[in-house]
Amino acid sequence: MKVLKPNEILDQTSEIGVGKARGKTLKLLILSILAGAFIAFAAQGSTYASFNLLKNPDTLGIGKLITGLAFTPGIIFVVIAGAELFTGNSLMLVSLFDRKINLKELLRAWGIVYLGNLIGSILIAFLVSKSGQWAAANGDLAARTILTANSKVNLDFSKAFVLGILCNWLVCVGVWMSFGADSQVGKMLSVFFPIMLFVISGFEHSVANMYYIPAGIFAKSNPEFVEAAKLTLNELSNLNWGGFIIHNLIPVTLGNIVGGGLFVSAAYWLSFRK
Repeated sequence: MKVLKPNEILDQTSEIGVGKARGKTLKLLILSILAGAFIAFAAQGSTYASFNLLKNPDTLGIGKLITGLAFTPGIIFVVIAGAELFTGNSLMLVSLFDRKINLKELLRAWGIVYLGNLIGSILIAFLVSKSGQWAAANGDLAARTILTANSKVNLDFSKAFVLGILCNWLVCVGVWMSFGADSQVGKMLSVFFPIMLFVISGFEHSVANMYYIPAGIFAKSNPEFVEAAKLTLNELSNLNWGGFIIHNLIPVTLGNIVGGGLFVSAAYWLSFRK
């Protein structure tokens, strides 16, 4: 296999999108549950690696760097092991633009994968909530879990939308480059740097938030963890399932679609097809 040029990556992306759009429902669902779980594992691991650093302004930068480094394996698992991630599937729009698939096929695949990602992410959040890990450092890990989730459900709609755009612009660039790599190492490096950058920057990834916010909701149910977070119940009023969907998941998902669909899929399609 040779390293593909950008115009060749476009052709590869188009063909991959056709396979995804016409994949069997059960196959797509299973692979998307795996992807949700992979991202959730990465989110949990990166939180554990950096929670003590993030609470101190003097170590915030290094904490974000460690978070980014620890999160990247999640996307690498998706690309190398094989799984279906909603955000990366924004690149399927290339197949739509090429008229190789229709809108119904695209939305069907997106819907199945989105649901599977949600199932996989919440499953890991639930299992972690039962694992006892959040009691680490006298509940400081649980406190960070709650604080992270609460910050996400209190974003303004427009801010969450823009952060979603910025996130998936980088994610899809990484996936795009991985399609052109000629080896597993090349694919890993292709996704590593864009993913690290979006995490360090604090951009919003809808599937990662399918872990972060449910994890915060589960942690919130323990009064000791809430006390460790040093927040009142009034300050946590948006940290619930309704807040998760309305205040974060909807605007971030829309932003992710625009980020990957407009600034990667459409940009390269217009460049090399038109």
